[in-house]
Amino acid sequence: MLPASNTSESSCVHPLFRLGFRPFFLGGAGFALLAVGLWAAAYLGLVSGFAPRGGWLAWHMHEMPFGFVTAVIAGFLLTAVQAWTGTPGLRGWPLMGLFGLWLAARVAWLWPGLPWPVLVAIELAFLPAVAMRLGWQLWRVNQWRNYPLVGLLLLLALADVAILHALAAGDFDLLRRAVWAALWLIGTIIAVVGGRVIPFFTQGGLRLSAPIVPRRSLEIFAYGGLPLLALLALAGAGFTPDARLAPLFFLLAITHGMRLARWFRAGVLRVPLLWSLHLAYAWLVAALLALAAWHLGLPVTGSAVLHLFTIGTVGGVIVAMMARVSLGHTGRALQPPTIMPLAFGALGLAAVVRFGLADATPRLAVAVSAALWCLGFGIFVYCYGPMLWRARVDGGPG
Repeated sequence: MLPASNTSESSCVHPLFRLGFRPFFLGGAGFALLAVGLWAAAYLGLVSGFAPRGGWLAWHMHEMPFGFVTAVIAGFLLTAVQAWTGTPGLRGWPLMGLFGLWLAARVAWLWPGLPWPVLVAIELAFLPAVAMRLGWQLWRVNQWRNYPLVGLLLLLALADVAILHALAAGDFDLLRRAVWAALWLIGTIIAVVGGRVIPFFTQGGLRLSAPIVPRRSLEIFAYGGLPLLALLALAGAGFTPDARLAPLFFLLAITHGMRLARWFRAGVLRVPLLWSLHLAYAWLVAALLALAAWHLGLPVTGSAVLHLFTIGTVGGVIVAMMARVSLGHTGRALQPPTIMPLAFGALGLAAVVRFGLADATPRLAVAVSAALWCLGFGIFVYCYGPMLWRARVDGGPG
């Protein structure tokens, strides 16, 4: 519960800017629709006479992790830190300014004539600003447990620096390495946050009498293995099949699979806000197993497997988390709109299509998976946009 002064102060602020999840969830989901729709149209040759900075492929590679994903990460962390520390989260004009900075960077990438130094300055300001705010709130109460998340944000910012340098130098190899590194860092954030909230939400959603206790050995390897993949990617390892890497991917798949098995209970399948999270995390296990198979020379492609992870895990976790967090923080019961299971299923099916059809019919794979992706996020925007735009139904702050 926030102090009364903060409650009174928040009532003077438009509901959209009363807590971080509101603008960043809505902005991130809306941008997910725009970015994938534009990319698919460009890939299919439906866009002519215009290209964003660096061309469509470079824009897609950059903007999905650094435009879409970082917005949602920022919204989640700026909201969660309030509960972690017991201190008010970012709101009002400062939140509006931070959101405006994120939005300005998205416009800048679509403005080819904007001077390069201006784009760089806008782009590189966002993640450090989020990290500083998060770190400051944690420092005020000496809460060291969550500092690794600040470090991961700063590592993502460094990956962004590498991408911008690659674009300036015309070095596609460095661009690809830095993007893969960023994606594995995002996977690490999902592993850390998912390891806390998925068992916690499962316990609460099923009203279990005892908490689901993590196994320390699994947690250490799960958290440490994905940053190792980021380092290997940045060093250029793993972009062609290499049998020496297969055991690492296989062990990571087993580790994350064991985590997921420990969290799972039969009742999960009856609760959309739970099975959506468990399903999304299962795609991480599937992607790691598929990468192990690829490195052993089996007939799968690295790009297809990457999209199994980015669509199934990253997209799936994001829409499931936003659906659950938005209900709780707008004062609503934890019952999603009846159409939301279709959104969760659409993201999972998009991952299957993009992976399964990539080799045989790549254009069809992109078209169908993009349509399913846009369906999933479109449903979220339609259902949750009014919730995020309006005040809490219980009259509380935030």
